[in-house]
Amino acid sequence: MNSPTVISLFAGIGGICLGFKQAGFNIIWANEFDKYACRTYRHNFGDKYLVEGDIRKILNDDIPDFDVLTAGFPCQPFSIAGRQRGFDDDRGNLFFEITRIVDKKRPEVIFLENVPNLIRHDNEKTFLVIFSTLAQFGYDIRYAILSADKYGNVPQTRSRIYIVAFKNTIKCDRFEFPAPIKLTTNVSRIVDVHTRQNDLYYYNENDSILEKIKAVARDEKGIIINMFGSNPKKPLHRICPTLVADMGRRNNRVPVVLDDYGYRKLTLRECLDFQGFPKEFYFPNTIKISDAYKQIGNSVCVPVVRRIAEEVKRVLR
Repeated sequence: MNSPTVISLFAGIGGICLGFKQAGFNIIWANEFDKYACRTYRHNFGDKYLVEGDIRKILNDDIPDFDVLTAGFPCQPFSIAGRQRGFDDDRGNLFFEITRIVDKKRPEVIFLENVPNLIRHDNEKTFLVIFSTLAQFGYDIRYAILSADKYGNVPQTRSRIYIVAFKNTIKCDRFEFPAPIKLTTNVSRIVDVHTRQNDLYYYNENDSILEKIKAVARDEKGIIINMFGSNPKKPLHRICPTLVADMGRRNNRVPVVLDDYGYRKLTLRECLDFQGFPKEFYFPNTIKISDAYKQIGNSVCVPVVRRIAEEVKRVLR
């Protein structure tokens, strides 16, 4: 398998697709429900294979045969930042759309990504359902929680659980998650405090939250302030706090930095950089900034995905 084929469910803006593409995989089909995420995906990948719509309405026979299934299935039902309704949430039940396709297609490999709390949710019952469901289809499973700063050389405190399942036991035994690597990319390589950004990113003196931000930042340039609504906090480590989808719904969730011109939110470009997206990846001009922030928070750390994908490809060879 010099160029294994991949389909991507819940593709978002294509972070997982990009990681697998960089590792030498051939993306042949992808699905995403959010129309604005689809705009961003097409802007960067073209319109060749993305199917926009509800996965529950797509028939198995409408999906081409493939080697690897990838899915960053909705994490909000399992996140400690949400209500944690799990499979009682309609979005949580979307996991079984994955298994519906797996049951029909039986790919060589399944790659899943979600929040770390997935493994603890509902006293570990949720993860047991996921694990046992894949096992009953004959898959051997490996999983690990990997962080962006320790496994992707990206200065963001973003941990995610990655599940890799193989149809072949011998291949699964050969698979190993990537080892930790040294973080050599610091915040200053992403955040330029000497260049003025667009005015829309800056807080002004009339913003009620500004005094709280100043009290936390204490005029220290380049330190990224984690925003919890009206409770800004300085991070324990000098890296970017976890970027969340709520950045798009609530404007005061975007992390803040002090530069030479004032206190401002991280720009869209900076947020993409903190997820490891390449410089050529960006949003179409038809996307609102709130939707772009949401899409970034819903995406993945691309270098971590790429490193796992490289190991999957090595095993498949």
